[in-house]
Amino acid sequence: MTKTPLKRIQHKLARSGVAIERLNSNSLSISSINDAGLKVDLLLPDSFAIEEKAILQLMDFAKVAHPHGGEVKCACATPDFHTGSPIPVGTVIVTSHDMVVPQAIGTDINCGMRLHKLGLNYEQFMGQKAKWTALVRGDLLEGTRNIPTSPLAMSALFDSGLGDFWAQVQQQEPIGLFAGADFAQLQRELSGLHESSFARGSADYAPEALQDFSRKILRDPGLGSLGGGNHFVEIQVVTELVDRQACFAQGLSVGQVVMMIHTGSRDVGFYVGRRWMDKAKALWPQGIKHPESKIFALLGDMADEYLLAMHSAAHYADANRALIAEMVRQRTRQVFGAGIEAPLIVDVPHNIVLREEGGNVHRKGATPAYAGQPLLIPGSMGHDSYLLTGLGNERWLRSASHGAGRSMSRSEVVFKAKKDKAFLGLQGVECITTKEERMIEEAPGAYKEIGQVIQSQVEEGAVSVMARFSPILTFKA
Repeated sequence: MTKTPLKRIQHKLARSGVAIERLNSNSLSISSINDAGLKVDLLLPDSFAIEEKAILQLMDFAKVAHPHGGEVKCACATPDFHTGSPIPVGTVIVTSHDMVVPQAIGTDINCGMRLHKLGLNYEQFMGQKAKWTALVRGDLLEGTRNIPTSPLAMSALFDSGLGDFWAQVQQQEPIGLFAGADFAQLQRELSGLHESSFARGSADYAPEALQDFSRKILRDPGLGSLGGGNHFVEIQVVTELVDRQACFAQGLSVGQVVMMIHTGSRDVGFYVGRRWMDKAKALWPQGIKHPESKIFALLGDMADEYLLAMHSAAHYADANRALIAEMVRQRTRQVFGAGIEAPLIVDVPHNIVLREEGGNVHRKGATPAYAGQPLLIPGSMGHDSYLLTGLGNERWLRSASHGAGRSMSRSEVVFKAKKDKAFLGLQGVECITTKEERMIEEAPGAYKEIGQVIQSQVEEGAVSVMARFSPILTFKA
């Protein structure tokens, strides 16, 4: 994206009632000319382009309210900030505890990240890479996975999360993926989940088809699947240890192979998110004009109900990532030996509302970065990814970016690639996919430079780097 001079952006935004000022090389302050109380901090390195449309969306988001009460208390944006529909990606708002904004999360509920250590070094993995890739490709992209569940297990998942799901699945006949599962390990790995994974959900708000008690066994086509867009499974090699003490505690060393998973709640998230976005609009008080931003808030009891429904879908996303990890773990044991443990290091959410002390924190394309909490920020499939530690920075609302952030839309990159593919940055990238267009849409050239994204957040005291990983191969659906 071409970088427009700041003075020109300031002039254009002023005509829309928005003032923008660069505070330092990493951050900007955005405020309303007409509303002295409306101010938002944006963590965006000076070298990155400022999207005027995204700024206007951010200000609309930051002034959301409900006619009968509720308010936005504060807002900020992370370096992967870019235009969304209608809410920009990479934004965080805190509302009062009685209000939520379903559109802030949308349909990709708990689109999060998961990291496993495979227990192999680079040379070991590369020696059997072709055989391993063929098996994993079948499970992830060609339908060879076999994940039988029961209505009881699905209801337990929606109500209570992954722990109760494993307990119920363990009561089933051990077939399919679960015939080879180590349930003791799966239960131990619950400690690697973010605290939001233990929030209460409710099966009442989840799809009835996944709780069909007329059937003994269910085979949900969404479980253990990646989905499109920027979701992936990527095999990476540890290339740098920055915080050696923390890496030692995680058992990480240079040359080890790790697996990073990025996916979410799939059709369940669409089902829950779409219903509640529609409900927020339908419940807008009669006789009161709809907001110009077309962003609708929920208040009081309905806000509480939304959180139950959202956490139900979030639990499904947790299970989806865990099941993908288990499929890959079993294939890794099949190729490299039964002694492979492939333990979980961390699993963290994006696209979720969390009830924190200061209010309901809405993270749209952003991840929690509480003090001492491990988190993941991936690059594109041609760039490095990072394991970090949150520093609990209150200015940045204890949050960090969920990735590098797009520098151009999917339609823009496809259009540009028709004229010249050189900018895509696909040299040396190994992407396993059944859709060639996915490689173009998600090409490294369509994303911001991940090193600057990380460095700016380190300099602003939002995160510290634990380790850096480089991609070996990426699966995209």
